[in-house]
Amino acid sequence: MTQTSSPTTKHESSDLPESTNNPSSLTNPNLITSSSTLDSQIVSKRVKDVEVSVPIVYGTIAFWLGRKATEAQSHKWTVYVRSATNEDLTVVVKRVVFQLHPSFNNPVRVVETPPFELSECGWGEFEIAISLYFHADVCEKKLDLFHQLKLYPQEDAGPQSTKRPVVMESYDEIVLPDPTETFLARVQNHPAVIMPRLPAGVELPPVVPSNDSNDRRGNNKDHHLCHWYTNFSEADELLKLAAARQQVQAHIVKLRRQMSMVEGSSLPPDPASAF
Repeated sequence: MTQTSSPTTKHESSDLPESTNNPSSLTNPNLITSSSTLDSQIVSKRVKDVEVSVPIVYGTIAFWLGRKATEAQSHKWTVYVRSATNEDLTVVVKRVVFQLHPSFNNPVRVVETPPFELSECGWGEFEIAISLYFHADVCEKKLDLFHQLKLYPQEDAGPQSTKRPVVMESYDEIVLPDPTETFLARVQNHPAVIMPRLPAGVELPPVVPSNDSNDRRGNNKDHHLCHWYTNFSEADELLKLAAARQQVQAHIVKLRRQMSMVEGSSLPPDPASAF
């Protein structure tokens, strides 16, 4: 689970320009000036002791090119960030920056519209840095993730195939503590966001319509790669945990039997057994 820093904390320095709040608004930590997806600036109060979570998946899907493969280009791959339920992330994420290996032309790639992904061809595996930038009423500080590009299947997965890709994905949750009322109002009915129960007396402001180009539906449910995505549902995770627990318990029983046999064989013979 990834928890972002407080939105009132100044974000880390970056080579990319990022919008910042009016410094005068930071004199009161409960207030924040937001102009992310709204045409006009509004002042929004923070809701204390509340956390909003956004389940995400980031990873790569790599296809072997088969007969078309060359020494320099053996695979075509795609790196991406998506909602764990393939819903629209633009309600939270403003843009995604992918840092590729320096051997690529223009290794820093900025993606400002969904789907947040890029495709390339190559032959080697390397670590990809992924930076998520949020709308101003979500969080000022970027979130850095790292993913290892995987091109070749594991030994027990069989030989390479042009039809079955190598999929490597990671699940995480972005946790946003003390969100603003404006942000809560925008995402309260959004399927990509897990909303908590609000404290008694909290009334969210009406949602201000926006013509911002970032305010669009961008789900991945019809994506051409979606049938290769990993299902990270809670039910599946519980089944995996239950299976792992059974394996551990079975291993413990086996070890106890072995220890009992060893201890039994090391005991001195019973004198009465000789008569």
